[in-house]
Amino acid sequence: MSLLFNPVLLGRIAKSYLFDVDRVWKCNEEKIRRYRDKSLRQIVKYAYTVPLYHKKYKEAGVNPREIKGIKDLKKLPLMTKKDLSGKNAEILLPRDSNIKKYSMLKTSGSSDQPVTLYRDPYTTFRTFIGFLRILREHNINWRKTRMVIIADLSPDSVEDTYFSSTALPSLNAFFSMNHIKVFHVGVEPRKLLESITTFNPEFIGGYPGILKMLAILKRKGKGKGIELRCMATSGALLDEYTREYIENAFNTKLFDMYGTTECSPMAFQCKKGNYHINSDFVHMDFIDPREKETISEDSGNIVITKLFGRGTPFVKYTGISDFVVRSDRKCDCGLHTPLIKKIEGRRVDSIILPTGEIITPLSVTGILHTAIHRFHTDKIQQFQIIQHSMKELDVLIVIDEQLRKVGPTVNELFEEIRREYMKKIGNGIKINVREVDKIKTVRARSPTPPPVVISKVSNTLVG
Repeated sequence: MSLLFNPVLLGRIAKSYLFDVDRVWKCNEEKIRRYRDKSLRQIVKYAYTVPLYHKKYKEAGVNPREIKGIKDLKKLPLMTKKDLSGKNAEILLPRDSNIKKYSMLKTSGSSDQPVTLYRDPYTTFRTFIGFLRILREHNINWRKTRMVIIADLSPDSVEDTYFSSTALPSLNAFFSMNHIKVFHVGVEPRKLLESITTFNPEFIGGYPGILKMLAILKRKGKGKGIELRCMATSGALLDEYTREYIENAFNTKLFDMYGTTECSPMAFQCKKGNYHINSDFVHMDFIDPREKETISEDSGNIVITKLFGRGTPFVKYTGISDFVVRSDRKCDCGLHTPLIKKIEGRRVDSIILPTGEIITPLSVTGILHTAIHRFHTDKIQQFQIIQHSMKELDVLIVIDEQLRKVGPTVNELFEEIRREYMKKIGNGIKINVREVDKIKTVRARSPTPPPVVISKVSNTLVG
């Protein structure tokens, strides 16, 4: 925390706050393009001092002087999760770096390839400023609005760095931050809702899964008196049924933010509900998941280039493994950034059909949402879709006991869900739709709620 009292660091943070937050409103597309080109030149030059990238660029015969702007990214080699996995600070930081000046973070390792990365205090604060931009879009004043943040505060997590050890505690030395409460996502939901109710916030942000659990309790009569201006989700796939369930329970609107440990925030929903890319913070390309080499500007596995920061750089990095669809539409909300049509979810969680066709997590949950909507019911509290093999898929459902006898019968609802999945997936997979008492956590000791879609089929298309 003492690093914040370094006047040079303070000056850089103040400059970032003054110029970075408003750039996407104040600057037109041409100005943002020039800013992106300059940022890329600086990042590539910096990456060349990092042994991992230096070796990769030397082997590819690329010199940083050749990279003049975004259009030259095609000259650089791809960097995969395998390239970074298992590497230490001597490989991931510039030569002769003082490791004490960096925070060590770890990705979740959800695809069995966890990555360790390093970040300096300025990069942490600049990332934090990116979130302030999103709050401003939704008229949330970070200095005044009573906020609850539900985060993963496990050691070495990026959220623990933001909220427990660097950004928020440091700001507390200059401003009163008593209007912001941060809770660990692993707290038992009933106790969590009791604490939130006592604090009485105007805004709540957290993982979709934990907000859904709080919404279930809210519908049971808990959390009385909570009146929110809006809510936000991040950190996991937000399906439409979960969005509607949370919004109805809390009687408020919800917006989604898209980011990862490696680079955040990459995109967010504006007031009109469109996903805007933080294009001055990150450049997105897309790669064909089968060929693993062909770059596309439209859709595919996301390839990110982080345009700011020090520590471990991410330039043409393929390791996030999310399927994203870009949009050519323009939004009239006032943000001068490109749009994402939809975030389909992680490729490792996709359903693989016997034909080899891939159904992304968002599409899988969309099938269930279509079936439920046909009956205009929300008696399903939670659900989870598990592919056990190329021939069998389970749809696990928790029923709201208070609504069990309201509207369609459980059997009618389950039959409709089964028919809808058969229609979309075909006859090659056995579809089991069954009721369970609760959705179990899959990853041992994980504080975050269980994922909505799980594929136990080895997905060889994830690199």
